[in-house]
Amino acid sequence: MFPYQLRNLKQGNNGFSLLELIVVISITAVLAGILLSRIPQWQAQAEKAAMNSVVGALRSALGIKVAAYVAKNNVDAIYSLSGGNPMEYLAETPINYLGVISGAGETLAGSWYFDPAAHTIVYRVRNEAFFSGGMAEPGRARFRIDLVFANAVTKRKQRRHQPSGVRLAAVERYEWSL
Repeated sequence: MFPYQLRNLKQGNNGFSLLELIVVISITAVLAGILLSRIPQWQAQAEKAAMNSVVGALRSALGIKVAAYVAKNNVDAIYSLSGGNPMEYLAETPINYLGVISGAGETLAGSWYFDPAAHTIVYRVRNEAFFSGGMAEPGRARFRIDLVFANAVTKRKQRRHQPSGVRLAAVERYEWSL
């Protein structure tokens, strides 16, 4: 029975030819090259999503703070939010928040900090090749708390400006090119 098995191996199953092996390696190399070339773009997309997530959390925290002031009938306290650090209103600050830093200095890419001189919360961009606008060298997106005003009529029928809320606004226009 052994010679019969040996004869079957020799007749139909010789394995890969050198040409087939080269084709498989070439296709694998092309696919790996395509995947590797897209990794920086995927990293920038993830960074943009993470940055927008923190901005959304800050906006929600500010909205809750304003709602608390309105519920307590303390609308004038909304003025105290202007120029403040919005990270103070989060239940838990992001892991990449460095704290209060005067002046930009050398901060870690991909981190947040509050600049007390400019009254802005700043995100230091990691993937600068996909980021434009904002502050350059190094790329940064800056946000500040702006008061939103609505006209209110008092009992004496005089018009008075009262803050109706706040918004977290970008200081400079920026764009992610993805």
